[in-house]
Amino acid sequence: MPNNTMTPPPHTPGDMLLHDRATSGEAKLDHEGGGQANGFGLGPFVGPLGIFDYDDPVSIRARKYATGTHVLLEEIGVETEATPREVVWTKNKARLYRYRPADQAAGERRPVPVLLMYGFVLKPYVLDLVPGNSLVEYLLEEGFDVYLLDFGLSGHVDARLSLEDLVLNYMHGAVQNILETSGAKEVSLFGQSQGGTLCAMYASLFPGGPLKNLILLSTPTEFAPLNPGLLGLWTLASRTSGAYFDPAIVPRFFGNLPTDLASQVINSASSLQGTAVGMVARPLGRRLSIYDTALQAVREWAKRDVSVRSWLAVGKWVDDAAPFPGETFRRWVGDFYQRDKLIKGEMKLRGHRVDIRNIRCAILNVSGKWDCTVPPAQTKATTARTRGQDKEYVSVNAGHVGMLVGPAAVGSLWPRLRDWLAPRSGQ
Repeated sequence: MPNNTMTPPPHTPGDMLLHDRATSGEAKLDHEGGGQANGFGLGPFVGPLGIFDYDDPVSIRARKYATGTHVLLEEIGVETEATPREVVWTKNKARLYRYRPADQAAGERRPVPVLLMYGFVLKPYVLDLVPGNSLVEYLLEEGFDVYLLDFGLSGHVDARLSLEDLVLNYMHGAVQNILETSGAKEVSLFGQSQGGTLCAMYASLFPGGPLKNLILLSTPTEFAPLNPGLLGLWTLASRTSGAYFDPAIVPRFFGNLPTDLASQVINSASSLQGTAVGMVARPLGRRLSIYDTALQAVREWAKRDVSVRSWLAVGKWVDDAAPFPGETFRRWVGDFYQRDKLIKGEMKLRGHRVDIRNIRCAILNVSGKWDCTVPPAQTKATTARTRGQDKEYVSVNAGHVGMLVGPAAVGSLWPRLRDWLAPRSGQ
């Protein structure tokens, strides 16, 4: 249920735009695949049963069904979000998790904790995908104190959950709890996609702290860029969609956008297909079935090879959606995609203007060269318009999913994130 008790401090608007040298060029992170980082690696190329750098949700989903991965998932499954954790704070359906290193005797954690933020449609366990390919696990190995805010599954009573609630109640409450739990005085925000947009909004509303660092991955802030590029041509339609689509019809008639309904239908169909394939493939029972021998071989292969294990997990994740809160959907589509209010400085939360130019903390802004879900043109304005001097824009040769859990992530991006964040998080 929405809670309207938290308000941000007032800020001083300004018109100054700063462009540092990091925004004028693109720092490339190219690689050949199969990289290793601190014991993490996606191993050798495994053909279609592996994550490619260019992958986005559409390409993952297409190959999932073309290769029969959906049937494999019904038969053998896959374990995700395996890193030990505990719930340290709750608000309605949201949960704040603090992760524990597998080795409890590991060294001291860095003084500045990290709060990971994902979106509110696909679930955040992609950040802790599988052992050996987990951003959470990697950050823990590097000595960071890692938290994650999970908004949970929105039900009918959550249809009025707003951006104000998410940013000013849920995020702000999580940040305050992290400071109390860890004893730290500052925190780093680490947001991906929708979660990154929420982080940028939070940072602009609280320029005086306690935010020390802001890392944004595939984070849109300019939703209707003038030069969208080839991958962003679809934004030409979204920015003019107000002429024929009013997003207010979702909360008015549906409550929440049932983005989980498609996942339920797809998963039900996959279950039926898996059952049918199993029946046909086992005419003489399981003991005499070559099919079960093959499934066991794949199961053992996945245990040995993190690439296969990662592919099964991302295949599960891509069709594991949560409902989109109706009121949040109305604002997200109407204020962002149709009217581009965030980058224009016209966005307001409880009367306070959300101005990206007010962000003063250190910023690392990362986009994917082949990201068609959040094309680079939607991300670049963040570093161009913020006031802080410590800011950097990085372009990764990868897509929306590949840059997060593909070879580009493990072999290049994660070490780059560590190298940037470590000296800004204390030693």
